[in-house]
Amino acid sequence: MIKEWATVISWQNGEAVVSCDVKSSCSRCASRVGCGSRVLNKLGPQTRHTLCVASREPLVAGQKVELGIAERSLLGSALLVYMSPLAGLFILAGLFQALFGSDLAACGGALLGGVGGFLLARGVSPRLSQREGWQPVILSVALAPDVLSVVTSDAEKR
Repeated sequence: MIKEWATVISWQNGEAVVSCDVKSSCSRCASRVGCGSRVLNKLGPQTRHTLCVASREPLVAGQKVELGIAERSLLGSALLVYMSPLAGLFILAGLFQALFGSDLAACGGALLGGVGGFLLARGVSPRLSQREGWQPVILSVALAPDVLSVVTSDAEKR
């Protein structure tokens, strides 16, 4: 199980809307020196992901929850997204090379196969994401932000 903490944005009718921060690969972006990942992360379109998760327990905005997703579903989706365009590229490049016998035809087949594999992954992924095993689940719930307060006496202030 892959785990990540998220912040609750809202909760209604057994469904929580949560927000997760995007993490860099090495978690050392504060160094700002010698790291290409920091530059690539800045180019990305979003730094937060918002998703809906089923929750029987009522939650309040600002509350932290630990989300989990099965490794199998994550590996399956990565395999679909990365391997289907790559497989399409090689298969159609080889097929076009064998049929037409030229490098230009092989390049055209590779382009068509890569785009076709991408479109295949794009079409299949919404159906796979509806499976219950591919949905994130709430593993644990932290205290609500307004539950815990610290009160100090006047004697402690001196």
